[in-house]
Amino acid sequence: MKLFRRAGWGSALIEYQLAVYGLPFEPLDVEDLFQSPSGRAIVERHNPLGQIPTLLLDDGRVLTESAAITLWLADLTGSDTLVPGPAAPERADFLRWLIFLVANIYPCFTYADDPARFVSTEGAQKPFRVAVNAYEKRLWAQMEAAAGAPWFLGPRFSAIDIYLAVMTRWRPGRAWFGAEAPHLSAIAADVDALPQLQAVVAANYDPLLD
Repeated sequence: MKLFRRAGWGSALIEYQLAVYGLPFEPLDVEDLFQSPSGRAIVERHNPLGQIPTLLLDDGRVLTESAAITLWLADLTGSDTLVPGPAAPERADFLRWLIFLVANIYPCFTYADDPARFVSTEGAQKPFRVAVNAYEKRLWAQMEAAAGAPWFLGPRFSAIDIYLAVMTRWRPGRAWFGAEAPHLSAIAADVDALPQLQAVVAANYDPLLD
């Protein structure tokens, strides 16, 4: 497998999971896809949206969308380590909140990272970004209210905890989560501390900035 990646971006969601499963992959580092037309063009050859994560499978197929990759990796490994199986009592909550993350919260970054892609009037772009960021915080508040302990689903570790570890580093940032969403903040910190993830955490984040 080959994974288009950039440190700290959405590809980290998949890197964490590959590390948990112990699956080898070839990293394909890309430049900032907002700033580099050539870097974006490379990804667009495989994913017309020009987004990461984009996973190139050994048989030549391309897999995109982090939730799809999450479910596919569980099928590939035959493991329920990160994805509760069909009969697991946590299955329904897992699917609900996984899709909540990718269908509701993740798009907030898509829209607010570069509002000009969606709002043509320059004067409206800043208010649009402010509104999206405020909406994102309200969505995180819903997850905070639903969070269990020590992991999001309670005693069971899952891919949702990995999503939290990665996405809480994005806007509005770890300091905000520590103050406004302490349960999610604690889960993210515990994921970062897992021994099997130390190499991937180091590959994606500068400890001096944490």
